[in-house]
Amino acid sequence: MTNSIGEIVDTDCMFVIGSNTTENHPVIGAKMKQALKKGAKLIVADPRRIELAEYADVFLQLKPGTNIALLNGMMNVIIEKGLYDEKYIEERCENFEELVNLVKEYPPERAAEICGLEAEDIVKAALLYAEANKAGIYYTMGITQHTTGTNAVMSVSNLALLCGNVGKESAGVNPLRGQNNVQGACDMGGLPGDLPGYQKVFKPEVIEKFEKAWNTKLSSKVGLTIPEIFNGAHDGSIRFLYIMGENPMVSDPDINHVRASLENVDFLVCQDIFMNETTELADVVLPAASFAEKDGSFSNTERRVQRVRKAIEPLGDSKPDWKILMEIMNYLGYEKRYLNPSEIMDEIASVTPSYGGISYARLENGGIQWPCPDKEHPGTKYLHKATISRGSGLFMPSEYVESAELPDHDYPYVLTTGRILYHYHTRTMTGRVEGLNKLAPSSYVEINEETANRLGIKDGDRVQITSRRGQIQTEARITEIVDDGVLFIPFHFADGAANYLTNSAMDPIAKISELKVAAVKIEKVNDNKSEVV
Repeated sequence: MTNSIGEIVDTDCMFVIGSNTTENHPVIGAKMKQALKKGAKLIVADPRRIELAEYADVFLQLKPGTNIALLNGMMNVIIEKGLYDEKYIEERCENFEELVNLVKEYPPERAAEICGLEAEDIVKAALLYAEANKAGIYYTMGITQHTTGTNAVMSVSNLALLCGNVGKESAGVNPLRGQNNVQGACDMGGLPGDLPGYQKVFKPEVIEKFEKAWNTKLSSKVGLTIPEIFNGAHDGSIRFLYIMGENPMVSDPDINHVRASLENVDFLVCQDIFMNETTELADVVLPAASFAEKDGSFSNTERRVQRVRKAIEPLGDSKPDWKILMEIMNYLGYEKRYLNPSEIMDEIASVTPSYGGISYARLENGGIQWPCPDKEHPGTKYLHKATISRGSGLFMPSEYVESAELPDHDYPYVLTTGRILYHYHTRTMTGRVEGLNKLAPSSYVEINEETANRLGIKDGDRVQITSRRGQIQTEARITEIVDDGVLFIPFHFADGAANYLTNSAMDPIAKISELKVAAVKIEKVNDNKSEVV
């Protein structure tokens, strides 16, 4: 997030796109409701009529996969009406004329036709956003999990820059992270092209710096993303996998492909706190300590580094992740040893400029938001205040491109997936909670009433859903939340797992899979029909 969670309360306008915030980020959703009570305007764009849609000044129930067309249409209106921040663009941005030329081709009428919306609603949304003094955009995987996900993020940035909302309090571009330390994992080099602090592995000066700090030789080769890794495991070019705290046999697209890939490697190691669908395929399972059994830190969605403190000793033979990794590292011949996580944080600070002023001693007094370059720095509430970090804000105009797989005669419906309030990711933890399982016990599919009537499907019926990749059975829920022709399945459940159906086609830049759009067919299950996956 360029801005902070607390700033939401004082915003003038919130544009929530591709995010079911009240269910997936309930604390942030509560802040949004506080902002509404203070008079903030709300624009919601989502294929489902989520809770926030009920409070919205404009609700845009767009077709899955059409985000870029909507954003271009809004920018067309803002430019045509002269509502963009001319001074901000002149002083702090570049490539504006290219943006103007592209969005000229997306009048609201054309954007509305692509998105399945009314042109007047796109105009209304554009005016609300452009006329607000402080407007924040909030998005999640409804924007990113597409073959055009990178360009969609660029389009979000274009809209924010166009109205001068980057580097401004209670505004900004705010991707909401789906898990409590996704931000921290990325910060620490959990990306194939990065070392800690987003320092690029292909830069000689970066490699030289870390080789000196760690006293070892390092590769400057950019690694693979998760979909590329599974493809490599599938074709035999990758023979060994080490999976930590992840359950791809439920969470990743095209589970049949995932299973075949995992079964094809010579050796699979899983490190986790509980057994799950993926550990069942492992050659070795390393028992890791849970958050309550170890000291450490999390870096959350607003870049806030916070301490987590051990409440109990690790149960059984489990160990904290850092100890497991250190012992493996030592067995492999690298003899560096740490006595505690505080030492590791000191090392992080020594090689990571954005964490340079962070230590456990300072974190005792509360979390600190990076960048925090030195011990006297208080941390950074919002980014790009004085200037855009790269020097100037770069407009990156992006054409709308159709999803990789669209409905056709054989697969006439669009499937999209997501999360629900009551479960966390693949239920490795929440699936063990009796109360949560009573509230959300099993998989289901949301079907519009018109779709259901055509197919003779009633609420509670058992249905079979098939894509080009797999087949599942689940329970039908007839609802007005989704449009006619659109289906929604929460991905949490191993029984009736949505990801048997989803598409592993990738964004060519970020290599993220298109989990949000898949073509499927659906039919009522007869009593004598067995489940096939």
